[in-house]
Amino acid sequence: MYGTNTKTNTYTVLDVRKAFENCEADIRTIARRTNKWTMDQVNIVFHDILKLAENDYLESVSITLINNSTNLPVKATKFIINDLGKATDSDRAGKNNDWPDTDNTSLSAILHYTQKWHNLNSNEKDNFKEELKCSWSSSNINNNFPHLQQTDAQLYASNGYELQKKNFK
Repeated sequence: MYGTNTKTNTYTVLDVRKAFENCEADIRTIARRTNKWTMDQVNIVFHDILKLAENDYLESVSITLINNSTNLPVKATKFIINDLGKATDSDRAGKNNDWPDTDNTSLSAILHYTQKWHNLNSNEKDNFKEELKCSWSSSNINNNFPHLQQTDAQLYASNGYELQKKNFK
């Protein structure tokens, strides 16, 4: 007898928010350590990240410290979403103490959208963008950060909705 095994998860918007709580803590710590964003700026950026995630429009979020002269990331953290995960609880936020406050650098958030977002027509995208607080634009930065060394970090999760943190330096 042959059968198929389909995996689906029944996470809710609350699970998405819970998984992103530690992501928010990480972003706040990075902003404080680098002195590149105020907490008000973090609130604005995080509002949009969460709004996009709650609607299944995000595949990943990268926070990057960019050298303003070369436009290359010096350090980055990437949060990769897995909405078909198995984890039910989160690691603790942290491991952000090595983010430097370096002259001639800036902090940037890079969003990688899901196919669900790309499938929206222009009117649907425009209507959704009205709920966002930032004006997001395209980036030419390779968010795989091939010139930096990657290490796995924490896994933030709730009821199978996972956010895998990876550090690059």
